[in-house]
Amino acid sequence: MCWCPHQFLTNFEEKSTMQNSINSHLPSEHRRFQTKVKGLLALVAVSFFALLSNPAAAQLPDFTSLVKNNEAAVVNISTTSEPKSRSSIPGRPGGDERLEEFYRFFGPPGGNGGPRGGQPRNPNRSLGSGFIIAKDGYVLTNNHVVDDADEIIVRTSDRREYEATLVGADPRSDLALLKIESKAEFPVLKMGNFDDVEVGQWVLAIGSPFGFDYSVTAGIVSAKGRSLSNPRTGNYVPFIQTDVAINPGNSGGPLFNLDGEVVGINSQIYSNSGGFMGVSFAIPIDIAMDVVDQLKDNGRVSRGWLGVEILELTKDLAEGFGLDRPQGALVTRVLKDSPAEKGGLLDEDIILEFNGDEIPRASDLPHFVGRAPVGEASKVIVMREGKKVKLKVTIGELPENPQLQRLGSRSNAQENTFGLTVGAVSPQVSRELGIDTGVEVFAVEGIAQSAGFAVGDVILRMRGQKVDDLDKFKEIADLIKPGQVVPVKIQRQQRSLYLALKVPSDKK
Repeated sequence: MCWCPHQFLTNFEEKSTMQNSINSHLPSEHRRFQTKVKGLLALVAVSFFALLSNPAAAQLPDFTSLVKNNEAAVVNISTTSEPKSRSSIPGRPGGDERLEEFYRFFGPPGGNGGPRGGQPRNPNRSLGSGFIIAKDGYVLTNNHVVDDADEIIVRTSDRREYEATLVGADPRSDLALLKIESKAEFPVLKMGNFDDVEVGQWVLAIGSPFGFDYSVTAGIVSAKGRSLSNPRTGNYVPFIQTDVAINPGNSGGPLFNLDGEVVGINSQIYSNSGGFMGVSFAIPIDIAMDVVDQLKDNGRVSRGWLGVEILELTKDLAEGFGLDRPQGALVTRVLKDSPAEKGGLLDEDIILEFNGDEIPRASDLPHFVGRAPVGEASKVIVMREGKKVKLKVTIGELPENPQLQRLGSRSNAQENTFGLTVGAVSPQVSRELGIDTGVEVFAVEGIAQSAGFAVGDVILRMRGQKVDDLDKFKEIADLIKPGQVVPVKIQRQQRSLYLALKVPSDKK
């Protein structure tokens, strides 16, 4: 017997006609009830037919073929290393490979204590994932999976195990390139393109969370170009954010699009609990393959270097510099003899574009500079005193351990303006920190406190002018009018910052 929606509607209408004649003999409450039931049935029918007319909305993606076609090129990575200290992780004896990877992934616990003295220590072990990128056995993974490893074992989906050597590693991007010690020919994965990744698209991860080999999880791309600043390694990766379930052991595994192409390498999560909370991050495959090429050719990674300290613009700071909205990277300091200084960049320049790419946020600038060719001129557009200025800067190579000059101050003389009690920089501190200008903040209250000033800050510039001494500070302060927002450059310990001093319109 054939069934169709039209037949269902016809039958429904016929039955409804018959039911109406019956309903005429029923009490009014029953008739009202049956009217509601008929309305509900009609709504269900309409919704059902809508699903039939739109099959795409009625089903989710099927990842079966994707997994079958690609899992053979995904590998499990286990490492062992001899303990190099009494305890690399506070409060925990070494030896548990799952815990070791957990702590690598999420950070060590905050407890006190340590292993009991005199007990022998087992080798440290870690687990992670990776994938094969060349038939001759090159494997890509995270640096933190193999960092300080004395032995690296790669296990394929057919449970074969191979020793691997470390070709090279790049801590700044958290990537490592391995080579399997075998003459066998291996299956490889197809690489995708970061530019083709769209927010909202489906993605899939294959890895070994907690040692459970070849676990598959899926989700969508939540955002692109996320900046995750690391004080040790810097900010050179525009991460892909997803809601794919990622856990310890997934590190280094591939992130696929629906075409079976690798678009990222699962690297980190954001968590307040220590477990997956719906926010995970992957390194774009374009970044990764550039690192691979450099590791193969040179054994190291070279990055571009501009030589500036930058700051994110707030709404108030943007207003103070004459911008209609926060955008770009505010230059708080140009390092001496740096490419930026030689190229004409100045303090208080706001970098709006770099090599044709807009800089929406300060955190975006390192992504572009890091990938700029060393020794070649880059086009930089800055906002300077309300006007756009075009510059050409020859990019240098990022030093392995760049040493930034530091500023600070001490003083005894005092003056109170805008809630700031300030004074001159002492000769001792001038010699110690290499500064001969500015005024030090001794006390904070009122609007200065609201702006974020703190005791010990050194004021170096106000209203675009250099603060040479206390007299210059007074001179500039006297020119500030009620209702103005004044950008103030300060040195706070080892950081150069800008604060927005918002003067009330009723100030006298």
